[in-house]
Amino acid sequence: MTKHIQWKDLPIETVNPLFDRQFVVGDKVMVARILMKKGCAVPEHSHHNEQISQVLSGSMRFSIEGKEIVLHAGDFLLIPPNVPHAAVALEDSICIDTFTPPREDWINGTDAYLRK
Repeated sequence: MTKHIQWKDLPIETVNPLFDRQFVVGDKVMVARILMKKGCAVPEHSHHNEQISQVLSGSMRFSIEGKEIVLHAGDFLLIPPNVPHAAVALEDSICIDTFTPPREDWINGTDAYLRK
């Protein structure tokens, strides 16, 4: 079914004091808008979902496969399934994360690693 969705119409979920998000879920893909305050740290984790992260504004430092990669506005990072990764917001940042398949732990609220 075709849907027209605007971010302004979706509720913002506060996952922790430095991490807010919204997401849209299809049958095989999820797109999330992430609002992170400077210093927000996403602990190392992995998942079976393929992920593409795009920074819309601000900057993020990812730790992945023994490397540190800094993304700025307009940059993308492709994270393959089951690869451990972590991230830190170097400044207030807005990112778009796309997952396939959708993140069930985000949908059902069992993403405890983010809720600390």
